[in-house]
Amino acid sequence: MGLLLKIFIPLLGLALAFYFYPAPENFSEEMLRGKRVIVTGASSGIGEQMAYHLARMEAHLLLTARTEAKLQKVVEQCLKLGAASARYVSGSMEDTAFPEVVVKEAENTWGGLDMLILNHIGYSRFNYFNGDVGHVRKLLEINFLSYVAMTVSALPMLKESGGSIVVISSMAGKIGSPFTAPYSATKFALDGFFSSLRHEFNIDKVNVSITVCVLGYINTENAMRAVSHAIRNTPAPKEECALEIIKSGVLRQRELHYPPWSVGSLVLLRDIAPNFLDSLVRSNYNVENIR
Repeated sequence: MGLLLKIFIPLLGLALAFYFYPAPENFSEEMLRGKRVIVTGASSGIGEQMAYHLARMEAHLLLTARTEAKLQKVVEQCLKLGAASARYVSGSMEDTAFPEVVVKEAENTWGGLDMLILNHIGYSRFNYFNGDVGHVRKLLEINFLSYVAMTVSALPMLKESGGSIVVISSMAGKIGSPFTAPYSATKFALDGFFSSLRHEFNIDKVNVSITVCVLGYINTENAMRAVSHAIRNTPAPKEECALEIIKSGVLRQRELHYPPWSVGSLVLLRDIAPNFLDSLVRSNYNVENIR
């Protein structure tokens, strides 16, 4: 079985790569020059790397996260890298008023918005679900409802510019996995809401794209700290992941699967061989390291 999986998964991934991976020749860094972009969760990890890529592309940046000291350093680096402008607003998405504050800052500063990248997440333990309903509610507020609130606030400016919404989700929002029940619930909610909203935009001919980014295991500090002891896979690089997210948003793709060979294969297996997929998912964990 192990040898079969080692052969089958890469072959299936390669067959799907053309569909799931953006064609690099269609993308030009000039597409971002002068664009006005909000990036949430930008003080570390994928959000930080997206900010640096966008800075090199000479975009205008408004960054948000909880930790002001980290945001200050990221903004300084963005300006060194060539950002047309860079500023930040620090705060927590637990505060239901904060999404509107961020969008209002963009409106007051730029008078418009071209791209909204929603990347922030709240802390959730990687472990068996312990029945804490309060934690699920809190995580839904941060990981889901604040995304909706940011979108609602930003939508008038995005409609005016014909802009893009980029939603950072996870394979945990496509495929149920153990030890992530509250987190997975919030990511499934994102997929449902933004997929439905995309339909409505198409029906009403609203010229705002929605890209949902379905990410696998990425080597961010938070992910490595939370799950490296329990997951057997090798993580994908956050720098490349961040660039592919930007490309997918600019090219107005429906979804990004990254890494494409693994995420795309597993999403396909969900529909054609769900029991096999469940066994495959469970086999990827060192369960003895969870408790």
